Amino acid sequence: MSDATPLSPAAAAIVSTSSASAGLGLRHRLPKPSSLGPVIALLLACIFFSFQSDRFLSIENFSLVLQQVMVVGTIAIGQTMVILTAGIDLSCGMVMALGGIVMTKLATAGGMNPYLAIACGIAACMVFGLLNGLLVTRVRLPAFIVTLGTMNIAFAITQLYSNAQTVTDLPSAMTWFGSTVSVGDVEINYGTVLMLGLYTFMWWGLRDTRPGRHVYAVGNNPEATRLTGIATDKVLLGVYVVAGLFYGIAALLSVARTGVGDPNAGQTENLDAITAVVLGGTSLFGGRGVIVGTLLGALIVGVFRNGLTLMGVSSVYQVLITGALVILAVATDELSRKKG
Repeated sequence: MSDATPLSPAAAAIVSTSSASAGLGLRHRLPKPSSLGPVIALLLACIFFSFQSDRFLSIENFSLVLQQVMVVGTIAIGQTMVILTAGIDLSCGMVMALGGIVMTKLATAGGMNPYLAIACGIAACMVFGLLNGLLVTRVRLPAFIVTLGTMNIAFAITQLYSNAQTVTDLPSAMTWFGSTVSVGDVEINYGTVLMLGLYTFMWWGLRDTRPGRHVYAVGNNPEATRLTGIATDKVLLGVYVVAGLFYGIAALLSVARTGVGDPNAGQTENLDAITAVVLGGTSLFGGRGVIVGTLLGALIVGVFRNGLTLMGVSSVYQVLITGALVILAVATDELSRKKG
């Protein structure tokens, strides 16, 4: 005979519900299979290139990859926020170039304090973000058309303001993030540390704060979000302005890495940033994605270009392969959405 007292139906129901909740909680903590795609792709790329070049798996080479992706990776943070709201920003590369020229020209030709010049360059990028946001939320123009127009405007202003000339002889304050610090036998770029810090901050901000959850909500269903009392236009406007902030930071990192203000910078960064976001699993239809995936996507692009360079593959083929990766990632996103 057993000494256990039979549970009442109500108690049994509570135990059953608790067990189910525990199971759901465990499954909630486990990563979704779809979110592992960027990780798997990055690992497979590393394995492939490790067989193609003996130098690929060196710590020095991985440090170089991080330095190569720090600019695009920072731009991609802002691009991720825009895409999460079901938008897109084609102007990001040109806006970054404009910010770099503004800060370098003010510091050299204008004699302005370098830190104030940096702030002005970042502010110029945020003004373009504000312009994009106002045209999308107030005039109700499609984000694709708006940012296509502002991309050309930013390019023209950059060329006119710089006289199409590279700005040199920069103060050390503008190139500090391009310097490195030794950790053991490895040289780590300060700009890389800043980029990783920004990703950590945005990972927390999008996941654990109310504004971050509002960004996802607007991307999922803007009308339903509006009916719950959330000011969707303010959320969208804030997203574009904050994206401009990240483009401005990327401008500083680009200046620090190259040591000059280049009016021809940003020619491919917009597509590279979009590529990183899409490869990282953020849906172009909005409302789905994680910022860490964007970092993985940027690393995938960096690893492919670095590995192909070590193999001696022409840059033309590198662009071709990158384009193929984008199409594959978008096709996967579309199939996943339809299946869902």
